[in-house]
Amino acid sequence: MSDAGEWHRKVADAFTGRVRDTTDWDAPAPVDGWRARDVVGHLTSWFPAFLASGTGIELTPGAGDDPAADWTAQTAAVQKLLDDPATAGVVLRNPHIGEMPLPDAITNIYVSDVFMHTWDLARAGGLDDRLDPEFCAQLLGGMEQMDEVLRSSGQYGPRVPVPDDASPQDRLIGFIGRDPQWARPGGSRTS
Repeated sequence: MSDAGEWHRKVADAFTGRVRDTTDWDAPAPVDGWRARDVVGHLTSWFPAFLASGTGIELTPGAGDDPAADWTAQTAAVQKLLDDPATAGVVLRNPHIGEMPLPDAITNIYVSDVFMHTWDLARAGGLDDRLDPEFCAQLLGGMEQMDEVLRSSGQYGPRVPVPDDASPQDRLIGFIGRDPQWARPGGSRTS
């Protein structure tokens, strides 16, 4: 994997493309009870709070009424943190994960979340939902080792079974509790 700044830029750019192409922010999303706007709202609300509590660095959370503007502001702020040599030595402290260099925390926790939620937003918008298959397999491999911890966190639904020959993307999506066959009402699967 490339350095943290490059990886964030790549994953955030993919998500930004789905944000830019979303035309109905109230369309249902694959997460039960969520709309397209909630996918962005999730990312622009939990991460600023997580960052502030673990490092004291404050990002302005989005107001929620303009998902595209909220996302654009946050992704620029996160990229600025990763590109700034002064923050490379910052340590994030969290009671659940211990201590971790800020670039690693952003990459392993936040950017991975953005990557997975790219599928959610794409499906809500009827957009291209294809994810990098190599990273899907890599992410799934790491997450499967922490299955019990992840499930007990309440942040992942029950695993959705997929065929043995399912793609890495479908296996990852099923692992995090989404049905890889989910399509928005009146829409179709785009991958």
